[in-house]
Amino acid sequence: MKRFSDVCFSFVLLLILSPLLILLSIITLILLGYPVLFRQLRPGLNGKPFHFYKFRTMTNDRDSNGRLLPDELRMTRFGKFLRKTSLDELPSFYNVLRGDMSLVGPRPLLMEYLPLYNEDQSRRHHVRPGITGLAQVSGRNAVEWEKRFELDVWYVDHRSFLLDIKILCKTFLIVFQRKGIQAEGYVTMPKFKGNQKSTW
Repeated sequence: MKRFSDVCFSFVLLLILSPLLILLSIITLILLGYPVLFRQLRPGLNGKPFHFYKFRTMTNDRDSNGRLLPDELRMTRFGKFLRKTSLDELPSFYNVLRGDMSLVGPRPLLMEYLPLYNEDQSRRHHVRPGITGLAQVSGRNAVEWEKRFELDVWYVDHRSFLLDIKILCKTFLIVFQRKGIQAEGYVTMPKFKGNQKSTW
């Protein structure tokens, strides 16, 4: 039932929003350049890596040594708009259609975090990652890592179709209100450094 609803919803949404996707692709290409999409390996079900897609929100500006500038210097006004409205997430519905992700589940984080999880935290990979999840409707990027992982594991243990519907409804409300888009002092959120107590 969950996979069937994921496929149907994603297919219909991508079809309906195809004109908007084309428009955003053109604007992104003009303002930020090529490539239009941000693509990165992320851990999926059981930690299996997949290519995660979003609209890019930052430039490729580098310093004199060829290193990328800090995120806050590469983030553009258009990029901030995409993130505040969550429009940068639209290409991720292609991941749902492919079976890499689900509509609801723990957000896919970075591959480099895998060895940093404790045994309980690693259980967040027992289900497909989601475009939205319990942590996202509980504060998005403003939620500290420890609490985020607690919410992810709680979802794994208590997931149901009704819970998914509740999370999706809360997601629409939070996106409309544009809450929790970034942690204080960060463009999005700080990196996870392991199981020591978070200091942000």
